[in-house]
Amino acid sequence: MNKRKMAILGLALCISVPAIAQSVPEKTGINSLMGVAPRTADFVKIATINDMFEIQSSELALQNHDPALTAFATRMIEDHKKTSAALKDQLRSGTVQLAPPTALDESHQDMLDKLKTLHGRDFALQYRSDQIEVHQDAVSLFRRYGEGGENAGLKTWASNTVPTLESHLQAARALPQ
Repeated sequence: MNKRKMAILGLALCISVPAIAQSVPEKTGINSLMGVAPRTADFVKIATINDMFEIQSSELALQNHDPALTAFATRMIEDHKKTSAALKDQLRSGTVQLAPPTALDESHQDMLDKLKTLHGRDFALQYRSDQIEVHQDAVSLFRRYGEGGENAGLKTWASNTVPTLESHLQAARALPQ
């Protein structure tokens, strides 16, 4: 292959890598590792599922009767109902033509099902661990979409939501171990 063809091939490869990275589903984690913004459809799906998980798992935590857990869970329910409503408002605005999911994905359902089998300290420890994990993921997701997302309205909303999610992450880390 001559030098010109090699140069063209190299240039084509350099140009295509970001496009390929953005087309890889968000759940693989590649976008997160590379710091690439998720596609709008992935962002909406994951943000919606995270909110549903936060609300449902926190409703379970209210049954635990631990004051620290109850206070945290109440805040999660209130805040994530607000973010769910705000995301639905964004979708209703007409600038994003997507239908949000109506049920948890398999991994979040598995996490919720596991929580349903636990009680007392075992529940509290697993709930804390799950909250840290999902909030770390959410902070990354929202930050990356806010920095490089495709939809201007969602980008602004994502950026404005990051401080709340960071606060949730700090609060989850502060739950009793």
